[in-house]
Amino acid sequence: METRYCPDCNSKIIGRSDKKFCSDACRNNYNNKLNSDTTAFVRNINNILRKNRRILQSLITTDEGKSNVPLKRLTSQGFNFEYFTHVINTKTGNTYFFCYEYGYRKLEENFYLIVKRTEQI
Repeated sequence: METRYCPDCNSKIIGRSDKKFCSDACRNNYNNKLNSDTTAFVRNINNILRKNRRILQSLITTDEGKSNVPLKRLTSQGFNFEYFTHVINTKTGNTYFFCYEYGYRKLEENFYLIVKRTEQI
């Protein structure tokens, strides 16, 4: 039988023949090192998207799920216009940018319409 070694700490593996790591700690450490670069990038983007969503959610003050908001109010709360989850173009030619179920579109010079999408995808 072939001797197997842990990919994280290089210690000899004892036990089942399909065992890849000597312990749960080594398995976790190995996978965390493997994914650390890409997950940091994705985590940062997800944090921005979640913050944008929270801001949009807090600005809808009506039961209709719509609100007109000045640009200054969005930017003062830290809204980042560069990040959104998807774009919807309506039949009337309006373009809405969404952060999950909350969307926005530019109205006048310094105002935005904030909406909540109720239909499921």
